[in-house]
Amino acid sequence: MRITYNAPVTLTFALLSALVLLVDSVTGMGLTAGLFMVGPTMSLTDPLDYLRLVTHAVGHAGWGHLVSNFAFILLLGPILEEKYGSRALLLMMIVTALVTGVLNVLIFPTGLLGASGIVFMMILLSSFTNVRRGEIPLTFILVVLLYLTRELVTAFQGDSISQFAHIAGGVCGSLFGFLRPAHPADGLEYRSTHDRQA
Repeated sequence: MRITYNAPVTLTFALLSALVLLVDSVTGMGLTAGLFMVGPTMSLTDPLDYLRLVTHAVGHAGWGHLVSNFAFILLLGPILEEKYGSRALLLMMIVTALVTGVLNVLIFPTGLLGASGIVFMMILLSSFTNVRRGEIPLTFILVVLLYLTRELVTAFQGDSISQFAHIAGGVCGSLFGFLRPAHPADGLEYRSTHDRQA
């Protein structure tokens, strides 16, 4: 038996996020704040501000923040990567990060960092794992009731958590699930990569 890199997008995302936090923690040079946090405003002439609209998903405020996000991502990511394929999941993650970053700049006067939007995208998208076109899975309805309702209620509590990013990520996951139901061949790219490594 040997260890395989079974979910390349999920694992690379987790390792990159951990590396950024480790380097930032050890060096104290503000790497997270400089490159991996989208601010409340952006300069239209600074290319780094455009990059941060996506890279904010890699930055985390601390180890607790990172672990709470990646407990879900490492659980759900490989399943979704197998179902939709590595490229499709990567695209969904980038789109979700971009949507949450842009909305944060447009609506909120605070910075944003972390993969919470991607977590909620994956939670909602995973409820579509066995859906066929024209069906609405009961698991989706229950997840919406449990997770997104809780986020709406806590959005007005004034803590440092961006429930809006959670809600936006959940909306992205719902749209991906409805618009792109997976078919058995969709995970072929993932399975062929996995088979070569096995």
